Amino acid sequence: MRLSEIALSLCALLLLGPSSVASFYLPGVAPTNYQTGDRVPLTVNRLTPSQSEQDTQVRSVFAFDYYHHAFHHCEPEGGPKQKSESLGSILFGDRIQTSPLELYMGKNESCKAVCGKQTFQARDSKFVNRRILQNYNVNWNIDGLPAAQKMIDANNDIFYSPGFALGQVHGVETQTPVLNTHYNIYAEFHEAAQGQFRVVGVLVEPASSSESKLLDDGKVQCGDIAHPLILSEKDATDVVWTYSVYWIPSPTSFATRWDKYLHVYDSRIHWVSLTISAMIVVALVGMVSTILLRTLRKDIARYNRLDDLGLDDFGETNLDDTVQEDSGWKLVHGDVFRPPKHPMILSILVGNGAQLFMMTGFTIAFALLGFLSPSNRGSLTTVMVMLYTFFGAVGGYVSARVYKFFHGDAWKQNIAYTPLLVPGTVFSVFFLLNLFVWARQSSGAVPFTTMLALISIWFLISVPLSVGGSWLGFRAPESTPPVRTNQIPRQIPPSTGYLRPLPSMFLVGILPFGAIFLELYFIISSIWFSRIYYMFGFLFLCYGLMIVTSAAVTILMVYFALCAENYHWQWRAFFTSGASAIYVFLYAMLYW
Repeated sequence: MRLSEIALSLCALLLLGPSSVASFYLPGVAPTNYQTGDRVPLTVNRLTPSQSEQDTQVRSVFAFDYYHHAFHHCEPEGGPKQKSESLGSILFGDRIQTSPLELYMGKNESCKAVCGKQTFQARDSKFVNRRILQNYNVNWNIDGLPAAQKMIDANNDIFYSPGFALGQVHGVETQTPVLNTHYNIYAEFHEAAQGQFRVVGVLVEPASSSESKLLDDGKVQCGDIAHPLILSEKDATDVVWTYSVYWIPSPTSFATRWDKYLHVYDSRIHWVSLTISAMIVVALVGMVSTILLRTLRKDIARYNRLDDLGLDDFGETNLDDTVQEDSGWKLVHGDVFRPPKHPMILSILVGNGAQLFMMTGFTIAFALLGFLSPSNRGSLTTVMVMLYTFFGAVGGYVSARVYKFFHGDAWKQNIAYTPLLVPGTVFSVFFLLNLFVWARQSSGAVPFTTMLALISIWFLISVPLSVGGSWLGFRAPESTPPVRTNQIPRQIPPSTGYLRPLPSMFLVGILPFGAIFLELYFIISSIWFSRIYYMFGFLFLCYGLMIVTSAAVTILMVYFALCAENYHWQWRAFFTSGASAIYVFLYAMLYW
């Protein structure tokens, strides 16, 4: 092709590029245009526990359906209808349904009744009051955006926090719960074209009034918020739900409408944490490099020379004095590749670990590149489940290769246990916990049909892929150890101090945990308080630091164990960095 033809082709691509880019949207984020008077859909979601300015602790872990009978929320004509949701959205407890609230683009409405009068019996009042004291939030969605409350952080930065309070708590000592009965909805819109409007923000300011009442002509009279409504736990209480709608023009474009919701809480804390973790990693890598480059290089070269000479007995008289005085790891070179105890279980755990490692890395990478939009609810969890399923082939392959390297002969059991043992254990615990959630009548309980879908994905996709990976792993040639294993195992001297298994695990496992401690705090906070987590750049860096830290501390502890003439290093290597999971579990319990 001539240069002129190449230039013409590039010009054509540049001319077509803008139109192609303008028509491309990620799934779930395509804008919806409204004209004046068009109805803007408002859907409702579950009620979730949160925190307040007076109480920063989470007081409950159970979410409840918006139309739970005790809340007496108004239902649309014909009953609420479920909206289609992704697998990840269902697993995280989202239950999106239609609502009777009516919003029309550009049409302001003041004091409008949602439905007729609702009567709270004493039992329902007690239930709702307890939810108010536990700082429960109401969650709405308008055009895919969560209805939020305007918040100000410690740096005086304004951001939108999804959800708004079910009620208020009056009095520091009396702790009187007050039910919010009126909602001021402030919908922000942007004019994308002449007569075409898009929703770019939603704020809700809840209020409470015990004086709201329905008039004879069908209208409603909103009461004074100076007289809040308190649900009586002894007698019946009448409630009139009301709302007002105000449309506010905004310069925010549709492409940046989520920026107000995605808030970074003091980025300096993240950078300080990353800097400290990076310094620890540099120190550890420096220690490992020193050991490998200075201490081991000469010894390995010397043993290679001895192998070339065919000298297997270190006690031969023709060896120099330095070899005769060998100690530490040099004495166990003939036992270091001896198969460990329970090679089947270790190979299965390593294979499943490789599967999780690949899933985590690719998920963070996709999120970092922006493929997982927060407007596509549950996309992160859905991608995690699907990636874990497809990487079953990696788990099966790694498990087979490790088991074959350990000279295992029960290859059929390895193929069967790899996709069943660890996922089956996790699923069993998940199923039992789900029973407790279901018993509390929480909307967070995973439906039975979703359970069947997970089992189908597991057995129809993940298990066959794992079997295929194991088949490839067993067909591959066996890895050959660099040294020959002695026929008679060498006696291992007793370990002392920090070299014993449990002390070494808890001593070293805290270092990888320290690399991810801060991001783990924000992730757990997002889960408990139903916030939007999107700081995947920091998470990606922490993930990389954790990998390097885990590798460095594992190499160091294995080296120290070999220097103590303990050649049982395989399980020690697995649990050394794996002990950080214990700290993660303990921190999650402590956080709660």
